[in-house]
Amino acid sequence: MSVCLLLVLFILTTHTQVSSGKSLKLLQEQWRIYTNECIQSFISTPPAAGLVCNRTFDQYVCWPDGLPGTTVNVSCPWYLPWYSKVDHGLVYRVCGADGRWVHGKNTSECEQDDPGQKQYGQILSKFRAMYTVGYSLSLAALTLALGILVSFRKLHCMRNNIHMNLFGSFMVRALSILIKDTLLDQMNRARSGPSHYQSTRWLDTQTVVGCRSAMVMMQYSVMANNCWLLVEGLYLHSLLVTTVFSERNYFCIYLCIGWGAPLIFVLPWMTVKYLYENEECWERNMNMGYWWIIRSPILFAYLINFIIFIRIIKILMSKLKAHQMRYTDYKFRLAKSTLTLIPLLGIHAVLFTFVIDESVPKESLLRLIRLFYDLLFSSFQGLLVAILYCFVNKEVQSEMLKKWKRWKLGKDIDEEYRHTHSQTPHAKSSTAPPAAHDCPDTSSSLESQRLVTGLQNGLSRSRGRARLQFTSQTQEGASNCSSLTEDICLEERPLNNEGSAAVLEETNV
Repeated sequence: MSVCLLLVLFILTTHTQVSSGKSLKLLQEQWRIYTNECIQSFISTPPAAGLVCNRTFDQYVCWPDGLPGTTVNVSCPWYLPWYSKVDHGLVYRVCGADGRWVHGKNTSECEQDDPGQKQYGQILSKFRAMYTVGYSLSLAALTLALGILVSFRKLHCMRNNIHMNLFGSFMVRALSILIKDTLLDQMNRARSGPSHYQSTRWLDTQTVVGCRSAMVMMQYSVMANNCWLLVEGLYLHSLLVTTVFSERNYFCIYLCIGWGAPLIFVLPWMTVKYLYENEECWERNMNMGYWWIIRSPILFAYLINFIIFIRIIKILMSKLKAHQMRYTDYKFRLAKSTLTLIPLLGIHAVLFTFVIDESVPKESLLRLIRLFYDLLFSSFQGLLVAILYCFVNKEVQSEMLKKWKRWKLGKDIDEEYRHTHSQTPHAKSSTAPPAAHDCPDTSSSLESQRLVTGLQNGLSRSRGRARLQFTSQTQEGASNCSSLTEDICLEERPLNNEGSAAVLEETNV
């Protein structure tokens, strides 16, 4: 009875089916013949001397004595129904240095080649290439966007502080997923490789711990990212419905929701995986009930954000109607604001929220469509958010334009200053003694320092122009020298106020 159970388990784990030409009874009979042959070979062959891994039959294949520190290989068992297709394949197993067989074996060369499974694997490989490009582009764009928001102090407000935390959560998510995929690739290659080095590397404790740590970090970053999407929705809703809005108190709450709330769910999930599913890299969900520890709060965040999204759209519709604009302009601006809010609140995730893994077959078309949709938007969402809320933001563009004008003006002034002082000694050399009329070097360095200081501080503001005035004055006597006075006028513009206007500005209305 136990033999039959082991045989059935083997068939289920290799995801194969017995062909109609060979019944289960025939397969069982052939397996018994193979077992007897294995035992007879053990009896007829004398045992090896010294430290070896003892010959054994692991209910799948017959293993001879193995030398310590080597990888033993034997042919695929001939009782397999598809043996004619894998008759040249081998099974690999590692014999440890202590003379004990290492747990597990590599049977990949003896598995049945399923065309459907192979095609499904090719599709998943293309999906992975797609989201790898998406996360890489998002990571680069978000890094640049976060650097811009951090470097300009005039952009430091409640709204942009939340945006910066959202950018950070997207960056951590992209980075953890890319690291996790890299570690999984290394471990899978080591696990499937026939060499002793690769197999022992797969079994290395530090490698497994590193991969599991990356998996835990990925789960935390995904949940933190969804929590900050929820914070964006809560903040916009608070601006619209709250009369008295204390930004400092609310921001502390937002920080706890964004970075603290995920720990409430990730730590129990990590404990359950360690106690009940402590296998490989924790990437497989054998018991889907444990996976709901992570999934349920994410679905809850989707639901809350969707409700907030509908409420914000209603408020925007009423505000646009109050402006009494034309119907075509009204539709255009409403559609624009709606499309802008979708990536900020993660509304796209609601479409396939209830198409869960347990409800659809693994290789079904619906599941592939949901997987493609989810991976596409999740990987490129960070790029869209960086573009919409940093690169095309009018406040950000205005600050960058002023920074560019100041840098360009400073460069032009510096060139003009050097040119003027380089020509002055030649003009005066023919008419006056150098000792009486040349300005000391300390005066030139002092004037240059005053010029740079005035340029950096943005002194003498005006409306859209920069004026440079030079005044030179000569006095009699040995101490007479020229003086330089600069007047730099730069345009300054105050940032927009918070409140309902900020919500309309967020959606480009």
